[in-house]
Amino acid sequence: MLRHVKVGGEIGRRIEITVQNNLLVLDVDKDFLEPFRRRNHTEGYIGLGKLIDSLVRFAAYAEDSRVLALKRRVVEETIKTQEDDGYIGMFVPEKRMWALWDIHEMAYIVCGLIGDYRDFGEKESLNAAVKLMDYIIRRWSAEPDRFKPEITVFAAVTGLEETLLMLHDETGEQRYLDFCTGFRKLPEWDSPIMLGRWGSIEGHAYAYMHRCLAQLRLHQRQPDPRLLRKTRGMMQFLTQEDGLLVTGACSQFECWHDTQDGTEGLGETCSTAYLIRVLDELIRMENDSRYGDIMERAIYNGLFAAQSPDGRRLRYYSPFEGPRLYFERDTYCCPCNYRRIVAELPGMVYYQFERGLAVNLYAPSEVEVDLDGEVPVRVRQETDYPNSGKVAIFVEPSRPAAFALSLRIPRWCEKATARVNGRPMAGGISSGSFIAIERTWKRGDRVELDMPMEWRLIRGRKAQSGRVAVMRGPQLFCLSRARNEAAAKIDPRQIVIDPATLEGPIDDGSVRPGGMACRIRGWEKMGFTAGGSPDLRLVLTEFPDPEGVATYFRVRRLGQAGVDDELAEWS
Repeated sequence: MLRHVKVGGEIGRRIEITVQNNLLVLDVDKDFLEPFRRRNHTEGYIGLGKLIDSLVRFAAYAEDSRVLALKRRVVEETIKTQEDDGYIGMFVPEKRMWALWDIHEMAYIVCGLIGDYRDFGEKESLNAAVKLMDYIIRRWSAEPDRFKPEITVFAAVTGLEETLLMLHDETGEQRYLDFCTGFRKLPEWDSPIMLGRWGSIEGHAYAYMHRCLAQLRLHQRQPDPRLLRKTRGMMQFLTQEDGLLVTGACSQFECWHDTQDGTEGLGETCSTAYLIRVLDELIRMENDSRYGDIMERAIYNGLFAAQSPDGRRLRYYSPFEGPRLYFERDTYCCPCNYRRIVAELPGMVYYQFERGLAVNLYAPSEVEVDLDGEVPVRVRQETDYPNSGKVAIFVEPSRPAAFALSLRIPRWCEKATARVNGRPMAGGISSGSFIAIERTWKRGDRVELDMPMEWRLIRGRKAQSGRVAVMRGPQLFCLSRARNEAAAKIDPRQIVIDPATLEGPIDDGSVRPGGMACRIRGWEKMGFTAGGSPDLRLVLTEFPDPEGVATYFRVRRLGQAGVDDELAEWS
């Protein structure tokens, strides 16, 4: 759907700055291609396949001649490095296949090349992908017990099963499906959620979610209840067992954690990207809007905090407590997975359901789809979301057509209203669901959706017990030392805020053009007595603020000040 969707707003801006200020200024020859030309490494990882995948998707979406030219050059130069036996990689012969991350790298190269064939019809790319995957299958099948990485195998080969399914789809060749289900035993995979980084790191969140995603996609080809269990268990862990952070992200030091600690190593960007992908797949399978609620929280907070406001620099981790550091390189998994997932976002704004079209993400945008292959329909959104919850949706079918237009009503909004051509929608609107407007649509029809955004203080859990986080709509707000000179020398964990003094939203362009902030007063610490007016004046900015150091704050009367996180009330 990428070619048929155009997105503006903050999502569109992030796409644009990722292309203009990151993708197009990379030194692709030195950093990405040269190691594959030399093939003299004995260890390491680059992320060339992930780069190719993002280039393909951005080229399909942006229709920018520079992106298209870069995509063609990187793909052509990559294929030139392929050896007669099919190998594309950077390792010396004795390390190929069995060195940590070589299969991982090759799998994503195959993924990127398949995308080039799928979106641009490049048969050379498909041929190279087939040769490379056949190399992996041939060598591993010949020595099935040789690969013994220092970490669990499914983490060491992340990307492989997903790519095998893609290659089976494009070629129809049974050997790829057989290798995925037989040799790699995807249907039998049953690893539990394991907390912390230890041993063979079977709790590696990014790798775990990749396998869940591959199982979901296999289930759609070969329905099997076993293929749903791990994803079901993961969603329960996230929403009911404290695995999901207030930022919409998860993981610490790349692995599952449930302590709600907000410091170093929090919210790995690869994990955020794959959580969004799993949610995307679940929405397509189940038409459940709650997955979209988590998705938008993850996008506006966990994901966008991983990128500098100008788009150039990227992070491995985005903690909500303490300093945030940018990664020093453009290569490796998190920078490359960030580009990939941003390139995929346009495909998550709208979905085609069996009865019609659904709006999942609210942003200035438009899409063109063929319903039932017969009726071309153009749908357009006008909105300043997430600044407000006011959305105007214009429906323009080529001829009058009956179908359902479904709108996601977030769980944070309890008083949504909708009007169709100026008339209030009949019946109540429930939060946490898709509302379906079924009618015969004609050109010029307009839906006005109003989702009031009340400020809410989210009660912290476990390590954040006794504190609250400030939210409005899908957005989280944080304390930046750069914006709060009076708090520069104060321990932010000691700050007490007074909920009654919260003011906003106020205009603030420090994090993004047209952005928002809020004002609130408080005290430097709790103190022995409860008297006295708050003497600390604070400005809280949007969570992607690169200078953000604190997100949870103390309050004097927690029971009366906070509400439970609506995303932690899954049932």
